[in-house]
Amino acid sequence: MFTNRAETIEFVESAFAQQKLLIVGDLMLDRYLWGTVSRISPEAPVPVVKLLRQTETAGGAGNVALNVAGLGVKASVCGFAGTDLEGDRLTKLLSDADVETDGIVRTQKPTVTKTRVIGGHQQMLRLDTEDSSAAGKRETGELLKVVEERLDAGVGAVILSDYAKGALTKDMCRSIIRAAAVRGIPTLVDPKGHDYARYHGATAISPNRAELAEVTRVSASDLDGLTAAGQKLCRELGLTFILLTLSEMGMALIRPDSVMRIPAVGREVFDVSGAGDTVIATLAAGISGGLDLEDAVSLSNLAAGVVVEKVGTTPITRRELASAITAEQAMEQSDKICSFEDLVARVAQWRARGDRIVFTNGCFDLLQVGHVTFLEKAHREGDRLIVGLNTDRSVRALKGEGRPVIPQDERARVLAALASVDAVALFDEDTPMDMINALRPEVLVKGDDYREDQVTGGAEVRSWGGHVALIPLVEDRAHRV
Repeated sequence: MFTNRAETIEFVESAFAQQKLLIVGDLMLDRYLWGTVSRISPEAPVPVVKLLRQTETAGGAGNVALNVAGLGVKASVCGFAGTDLEGDRLTKLLSDADVETDGIVRTQKPTVTKTRVIGGHQQMLRLDTEDSSAAGKRETGELLKVVEERLDAGVGAVILSDYAKGALTKDMCRSIIRAAAVRGIPTLVDPKGHDYARYHGATAISPNRAELAEVTRVSASDLDGLTAAGQKLCRELGLTFILLTLSEMGMALIRPDSVMRIPAVGREVFDVSGAGDTVIATLAAGISGGLDLEDAVSLSNLAAGVVVEKVGTTPITRRELASAITAEQAMEQSDKICSFEDLVARVAQWRARGDRIVFTNGCFDLLQVGHVTFLEKAHREGDRLIVGLNTDRSVRALKGEGRPVIPQDERARVLAALASVDAVALFDEDTPMDMINALRPEVLVKGDDYREDQVTGGAEVRSWGGHVALIPLVEDRAHRV
């Protein structure tokens, strides 16, 4: 999943604390009424919720700020809140989470408040209090002033959290994007509405599938058409990329000249409320600290998988994300073992990213230090190392009865646990020629106990511009692999 897992883990554990993000957008108070449901009302066909407790948290741009702070990143938030009790409560909730709130401009409009009624684990009803009209000229000018002051205070990235509640007007968006660009600060947008022209010149936008379909007028069910439309939109708006969230299908990283799919992390989904806020908060934190873009996207995908397991709008924490990386690593090891068809698709994706494919094959029965050293050196020949593994039947044909000692599934699992190995696929034939021809690796690797003219597939690899690499084996352990 990650191009550099060790760097990503180190980044989460230590580098987050060195970042500071500015969040600008529509602030809300999310109120939850929790209860149980055991019957239907005799007055109307609706469930009766017996109220047990009430909780409140910051929503909208406030939830983005809570996610940023939860990751251990310094967060400063700018937006509008009313002079009412809800505005006071919202400001205190953010301050208590160590979010800087002196950029909040108080207005005479009521604080946007969403009240959700929860019966068990199910959301039953939502009540909204809001006035989404544009703020007055004085309030707008004051907001832009405090934003520019914070841009000069060393922020690494700006998040525009647009919920179409009046804070991020077209002029406000363009002014902030322009001010950030002048200072060399990336701007990431969680967009809303039909007019994406207001985000022209931003670094990136992060719509969901329905939002992009509505803007581009392409069916949400036509994923290829939707990503192609996203590429066109990238070019029209001068964006570096679009991160398209696809719910249970994961994400698509759309650049003007390429599209990369990131599969979802398998989770039990209870509530998707606030998942988009978690995505853009984690993405911005990664980009701010200079994390590789694809790793930042993968990290945000993993973070989204954590929060959808929770009920209600609940931000992620750095500890949860670090634990998820560790758990995902274990899942990814088993995911390295793939069918021939899946391997071909995976290699096509790697190659589209410019990765150099290395291939080797063998029985790898009774894996020992010579094998491990050989595979580590093989990986250094390119970017992705694929191991073609002989099935048990194939091993017996080569080495006789009594072999292999270790069954094929266990041999594959041990190989997949090695950091140097990116994929393992079984082949039942006497040679891996079918696999080599299908994958067309740039580098074919064997031990130096072979001559180059003895390496199966060597002539074919050279015919498409690749080469054969013979790796020195560990002394006294020069067993053919």
